[in-house]
Amino acid sequence: MLSSLEQDIKQLIVDALMLEDVRPQDIDSEAPLFVEGLGLDSIDALELAMAIERRYHLTFRADDAQNRKTFSSVKSLADYVRTSIGATQ
Repeated sequence: MLSSLEQDIKQLIVDALMLEDVRPQDIDSEAPLFVEGLGLDSIDALELAMAIERRYHLTFRADDAQNRKTFSSVKSLADYVRTSIGATQ
């Protein structure tokens, strides 16, 4: 079952990256976001990171080795946000 956080992140991806031909419900939570899957690129990654930082009050570090894993799918992003928000409360 899709979490509301995953749904929110899907909507955020569509809105922040202005994906005109993609609906949030069309994004597979476990599909890769970059290259294959949704086909995002490094510029999209920066835009998405900034949108997530604004929405969830989180900070990403460019040199964090975990970024590739964190941004690999909607599910991994949701897990990261959920864990990070829980850690700050």
